[in-house]
Amino acid sequence: MNEFVVYGNPASPFLRSVCLALEEKGAPYRIERIGEWRGEAHLQLHPFGRIPVVDHAGYRLYEAQAVLRYIDAKMPQPALQPQEPEAIGRMNQIIGINDWYLFPQVARIIGFQRIIGPALFGMTPDEAAIAAAVPDARVCLGELNRLLGDQSFMAGDQLSLADLILAPQLYYLAATPECGAILKDTPLLAWLGRMNARASMKATEPPEEVRRAA
Repeated sequence: MNEFVVYGNPASPFLRSVCLALEEKGAPYRIERIGEWRGEAHLQLHPFGRIPVVDHAGYRLYEAQAVLRYIDAKMPQPALQPQEPEAIGRMNQIIGINDWYLFPQVARIIGFQRIIGPALFGMTPDEAAIAAAVPDARVCLGELNRLLGDQSFMAGDQLSLADLILAPQLYYLAATPECGAILKDTPLLAWLGRMNARASMKATEPPEEVRRAA
């Protein structure tokens, strides 16, 4: 199996999702840090200035969802996408909630202001921005908790891409006072505990300075 080269920053939850999939598949990979954010080298890899980007045997791909589905198609076992239509629908719904609501309205604000910004950039948290994002956090986390219910994983009894997309986001959010209070004593927090215990999560922990902040 050719090595995957994953471009980005190890603190990124989206990069971690890709690394989680590669760990679950037992695939060889290495992370190449991107230097200047949205500099010329970054934009040559990803014209929209985002991460991660993956190179695999001369094939380059960006956008986390696309990369995850490629990994699962390239290495079918263990499968990271269910076969039942209802489970497929639920997986895709949860991925959509993450990409359209949880990340832009909650994680990008609360997680960044509380953890990433202070740890990596020496920023002081913007308390007004955090407070404004709390109502969205309640909606997003409440709905994800409802969808999880008493299942083992987000889309049913089997680990799926929904779990791999969501766990790195919740890893940060659960460590913040605001989201920690919302998650307290919920099935979603118990699910995160089970995810954090997986070998793939332990193998892809963020850099030490970020872990200390979390």
